[in-house]
Amino acid sequence: MQSDIHPPYRPVVFRDRSAGYAFLTRSTATSERTIEWDDGQTYPVIDVEISSESHPFYTGKARVLDSEGQVQKFEQRYGRRER
Repeated sequence: MQSDIHPPYRPVVFRDRSAGYAFLTRSTATSERTIEWDDGQTYPVIDVEISSESHPFYTGKARVLDSEGQVQKFEQRYGRRER
């Protein structure tokens, strides 16, 4: 690796505001705001809108769209056009 061309890779806290969940990981992301973590250290914090704690796929609240019968429903509503 070349020196002085890569951003600093350091511990950062990502916080999901909608779920009230935060996790500490390493990242090159930066932030002016900080938070005191459970270990007593202060880390930069980045607020995210969605994480694994609030994403419908991971929480099991995902909606499955039933596409069966959609073509028939469309044809009933608008009829089949002949060319």
